[in-house]
Amino acid sequence: MDIALSPSPASWSETPLPTYRTPPHNAEAEQALLGAILVNNGTYQRVAEFLLPDHFADAAHGRIYAAIVKLIERGQIANPVTLKNLFDQDEALAEVGGAQYLARLAASVVTIINAGDYGRTIHDLYLRRQLIGIGDDVVNDAYAQDIDHAAGQQIQVAEKKLFELATAGQTDGGFKPFRQAIIDAVALAETAYKRSGKTTGVSSGFTELDRLLGGLHPSDLLILAGRPSMGKTALATNIAFNAAKAYRPVRGADGRMTAEDGAVVGFFSLEMSAEQLAARVLSEASGVSSDKIRRGEVGRDEFERFVVASQELTSTPLFIDDTPALSITALRTRARRLMRQQGLNLIIVDYLQLLMAGPSGSSRGPENRVQEVSEITRGLKALAKELNVPVIALSQLSRAVEQREDKRPMLSDLRESGSIEQDADVVMFVFREEYYLGRSEPMRTPDESSEKFNDRYERWHTRLEEVHGTGEVIIAKQRHGPIGKVILNFDGATTKFSDHISRDRLPDAHF
Repeated sequence: MDIALSPSPASWSETPLPTYRTPPHNAEAEQALLGAILVNNGTYQRVAEFLLPDHFADAAHGRIYAAIVKLIERGQIANPVTLKNLFDQDEALAEVGGAQYLARLAASVVTIINAGDYGRTIHDLYLRRQLIGIGDDVVNDAYAQDIDHAAGQQIQVAEKKLFELATAGQTDGGFKPFRQAIIDAVALAETAYKRSGKTTGVSSGFTELDRLLGGLHPSDLLILAGRPSMGKTALATNIAFNAAKAYRPVRGADGRMTAEDGAVVGFFSLEMSAEQLAARVLSEASGVSSDKIRRGEVGRDEFERFVVASQELTSTPLFIDDTPALSITALRTRARRLMRQQGLNLIIVDYLQLLMAGPSGSSRGPENRVQEVSEITRGLKALAKELNVPVIALSQLSRAVEQREDKRPMLSDLRESGSIEQDADVVMFVFREEYYLGRSEPMRTPDESSEKFNDRYERWHTRLEEVHGTGEVIIAKQRHGPIGKVILNFDGATTKFSDHISRDRLPDAHF
């Protein structure tokens, strides 16, 4: 029998040793920064906004920094003398040399000018160590093959950790001088002037709506609400298609591509599939009924128009995510990724009540739904400001509308209306009177005369003809402009809204 023997000690020297890499750190930068702050406490202000004790690779340095910060924020002086008692009482700090170590840090300082650079170096190395930790967790979790922790969930967790790491302790941001704000405001006015005064934001594609809103402004949260069958999704899809179709990129002064007109659109469809949404867009572009497309009842000419429209739309910068039960955190991560990869100028969410405040697939239950919706609306508003793009979120209305004679919605009809109304910059309602009139055809009562009934029926029929093929967009709140109402034409077959032209402005040949 052959027996396999382990290598002898003599051969160990021939076995290559595994390489060991120390986590990225820079002890000299940490010492230089601490010394600079000890010499001049004012230096702390250069790193106070983003640097935390946990960012130091050397735990002792982190504790020294924490003690310095504590004294400075109390309005006291932090130097080797005032910190001496701390070192005398802390055994862990005594191991690095006690109060004498502080004196050496202060004495070794050559200049405090580079303190900000030292702080950013320490912060960058901290992020690198965190990335290594996240990478290790991803690898270990993937090897574990836990049945209860699917690969998709692992990706969600990794994306969440990366997003939190990207946004924690950012070294940029802060106050902007009023001079810079004035320059930005003039740039917006210049953009509007170049567009012949049409809009300063992304155009919705509807003339009167743009006139009232001034376009869809960056950093704004716009709520588009309505009862079922009013056309919320149709209007949102029309706006998305109009903006994407009009997209014209231009390279800015910083070398980045920006939108001179139109927008790259990110559409989060939590209710409809991407295919259903695409069919609606194709129906609008081709003029072929979406219902016929779904049933396959299209003629040859209609199918050819459908194919031509699909070919023209393949390059349209409209991106659809139809993941159900998406969390606000996952939505934010995916929006950031889309902006990084393709650019992003407009976000549409259909619809708000289908989002989750916590991890995807989880909910707190109906008793906490109001609080959950509050977190969602705050998250959407924060996302609009962070990415500096308009966010349109569709919302359902309560059944209170159906109990009133006038079915036009009001702000109080918004579900969980307090937080939605408060966080939104614009609240718009979609209303189609034709929908309600068509379902309320007058019926003659037993004690009603035929003359009275005919008069009542005639008034109903006249009003039905007046509102046929139209819809209203009611702007109930606008933080930076007027409220009002816009009439649009609506084609139910293609679910398409368009600019309304009143009968008195149509040419005679039209009738």
